[in-house]
Amino acid sequence: MSSPDPQVRAARNRSTAAAGRLPEGRGPVVAVTGAATGVGDLLTRRLAASDEIKQVVAIDERRGEVPEAHWHVLDVRDPAIAEKLRGVDVVVHLALDLDLETDSAARTAYNVRGTQTVLTAAAAAGVRRVVLCTSAMVYGALPDNDIPLSEDAELRATAEATGVGDLLEIERLGRRAPRAHPGLNVTVVRPAVLVGGTDTALTRYFESPRLLVVAGSRPTWQFCHVEDLVGALEYAALEKVEGELAVGCDGWLEQEEVEELSGIRRMELPSAVALGAAARLHRIGLTPSPAGDLAYTMHPWVVSVSRLHDAGWRPQWTNEEVLAALLEEVEGRHTVAGRRLGRKDATAAGAAGATVALLGTAALVRRARKARRRI
Repeated sequence: MSSPDPQVRAARNRSTAAAGRLPEGRGPVVAVTGAATGVGDLLTRRLAASDEIKQVVAIDERRGEVPEAHWHVLDVRDPAIAEKLRGVDVVVHLALDLDLETDSAARTAYNVRGTQTVLTAAAAAGVRRVVLCTSAMVYGALPDNDIPLSEDAELRATAEATGVGDLLEIERLGRRAPRAHPGLNVTVVRPAVLVGGTDTALTRYFESPRLLVVAGSRPTWQFCHVEDLVGALEYAALEKVEGELAVGCDGWLEQEEVEELSGIRRMELPSAVALGAAARLHRIGLTPSPAGDLAYTMHPWVVSVSRLHDAGWRPQWTNEEVLAALLEEVEGRHTVAGRRLGRKDATAAGAAGATVALLGTAALVRRARKARRRI
């Protein structure tokens, strides 16, 4: 399925943004951290082009390419950021490292310390609102989850999946900040499976020659295109909505629908085999994804987006459209068990099949152990 025509989507975005429009120059001053790349870059561009925003302050470790923004080049963990936030009304904190290849301890140190510093600095500078962006993964993927989960549902995730421990700690800091700093509002935006220039364990799932399905599981898929996330963050920055907000496409896709739309066949494995293989591969350093990532391809974690809907926001993408965009984006990439393969490896995996690649884990483990003994 092809994605919507860009002109059509632009018209939709203009229509959505028109709700609650402020007189030119009378909107808030908004600071964006992580403004030079990814979601931060897209949001900075969007806010800079909006006549509902008085000024955009962009913060990153390097200068980005939005000349309309006022740039500050520094690490968000630097307490000097408080001075850069003077006169800012809203901070959207997007300076997070969720790279699969980053050392987990270094990633946590950056994410948690950075968020803590931004919250403290914002309060000291008189900022009235901080918008944090985590993920709907914080709800946890569990077999007894409601479909969809309420935005007020208990956060039942554990720290076993990539980056989720960091996101849970960020949420804890966000809940604590208004108590420590009365007058500071903290809004949290939680996207579903994010697509659009992203590289996560969940997007890599669609780079595999077969879609791994754990026997007895009940996978459901809800996507969020980065354009829709940026729109939701803009709503939060303009203070049109607050609280804990889930963002994603309306509805969800069952695993069978995903397989039909993608044309990728499934490979079904017993739970013990799939989880055991994932754990061993990660333990010996052959894959970046811990076994906990598999839960999000096994159990439902679909979320309601009712708060944004009530505020007038609407997703511009459907699940089917985002899946099509994802498949186009990952075309030519080859991943088995979360590990990106080179061309030679990919050819072998394609010839042997993903089943052989996964069930050959024991041989890989034995080979790694022998190599360690030789060292």
